[in-house]
Amino acid sequence: MKKDETVKHEYTNRLIHEKSPYLLQHAHNPVDWFPWGEEAFSKAKREGKAVFLSVGYS
Repeated sequence: MKKDETVKHEYTNRLIHEKSPYLLQHAHNPVDWFPWGEEAFSKAKREGKAVFLSVGYS
């Protein structure tokens, strides 16, 4: 791929705005990931759902 070409992804989630290289490598997973923070906990509380925490695997 040339330097000026743009890669198009089918999925992009909230992790695209993170600085962590680990989180960024998952920014195009077809999962509605949230970074650790109040937004994730507020949504879980509103919807009465548990929080699934991933501590990484790569």
